[in-house]
Amino acid sequence: MTATASASARVDLRPPAPINRPPVVTAGKVGLYATIVVISLWLLFPIYVIFLLAFNETKYTIFAARPDLLPTHLTWSNLVSGLTNTAVPFLPSMYLSLEIAFIVGALALAIGIPTAYGLSRLPTSLAFGLTTIMFIVNMLPSITIAIPITVPFIKAGLYGSPISIALTQELLALPVTVFLLVGAFQGLPKDLENQSRVDGAGRLYAVFGNLVPLIIPAIVASFLLAWMLSWDESTFALILYNPTTPTLPVQIFLTVTGRGNPVVGVAFSFIATVPVIILVAILQKYLKGEDLAAGVRG
Repeated sequence: MTATASASARVDLRPPAPINRPPVVTAGKVGLYATIVVISLWLLFPIYVIFLLAFNETKYTIFAARPDLLPTHLTWSNLVSGLTNTAVPFLPSMYLSLEIAFIVGALALAIGIPTAYGLSRLPTSLAFGLTTIMFIVNMLPSITIAIPITVPFIKAGLYGSPISIALTQELLALPVTVFLLVGAFQGLPKDLENQSRVDGAGRLYAVFGNLVPLIIPAIVASFLLAWMLSWDESTFALILYNPTTPTLPVQIFLTVTGRGNPVVGVAFSFIATVPVIILVAILQKYLKGEDLAAGVRG
């Protein structure tokens, strides 16, 4: 009896079970969610309209007095016309745009990584000033610098070549790449590089062997932004394009503005989003906001 009484008198040190309380619904939360839904629908509506124009029969869209807002008459004919039309070839233009976009992304990293590392080792105010100067090209209208740039490419026999378009688009992609990577390098503790040098590593190995692997998320984000800038860019591509095979944005522009069937151009403008979705889906595991703010937290 004594042992039983003492056992029952022991204090239960286990934490209390959590109380499952129903979520509190307030007017503020309802308003916030409603605002998010409205803004999302407003942003997605143009894409939905493009989808209707691309995959609905034309007599129910652009040739209808009252266009149908429901996808009730879907067809593949618009897209098939673009795939089979030899007068306005879309697939070669898509392949060319993919080639140029990957060249721009690779060049942005090849030039941007060492440039960003060098700027990150300068005083912050000086590095910020130099990075701002690099953005001057982005501040100018593209058309004002596209025409003078074509002259050297004409003299070099590169007019209309993929490399000429990629190099001009690099003017837009490189400043963004350097800006992102400078912040990533600055977020790394300098002791990491110093320790590598003390252990006998050269500067190249200290940077590319120790520092670069720590900023992979920023590198992936930089590549993705450079790739998308090239994929969507049309001004430089229009000035330097090869009439035989222009880039996809130029081909869509020429088709929609009178060369060919504009609905086919709209269909391919919708299809043009597919490579972006695929690339983002592949690289999304690296695209984390907390990792992009700085390489590591020391």
